[in-house]
Amino acid sequence: MPSAVSVRPDIERSLSMQVLQKRSDFLKAARAKRRGTASMLVQARKRGPDEAEGVRIGFTCSKKVGNAVARNRAKRRLREAARLVMPDLAKPGWDYVLIGKKTDTAERPFQLLQNDLKYALRKLHD
Repeated sequence: MPSAVSVRPDIERSLSMQVLQKRSDFLKAARAKRRGTASMLVQARKRGPDEAEGVRIGFTCSKKVGNAVARNRAKRRLREAARLVMPDLAKPGWDYVLIGKKTDTAERPFQLLQNDLKYALRKLHD
């Protein structure tokens, strides 16, 4: 049976992060804490002691963001922001889901996108 998450080498190098892929993991995160910013929505869930260690992260964009090209561009930007920001601010034992917003995720200057993610993570862990 395949594992619940896949390991992406580019993300995993920076912090032992795994990428969420199972719908049930996304649904659990949706019922947990969330923080909206100008360019994304971040959901965070502290896993139980019997669940896997490390940081797990998922990325998603709805069809409201646009066609497949626009959604993939937004997710690529979210992945890169997470790769740069998460090693400093993510906590082991937590699941994070980054959700792209219509036009804002793709068009926001990248430095501001990173600042939005930093802000959301700080607020979620306060």
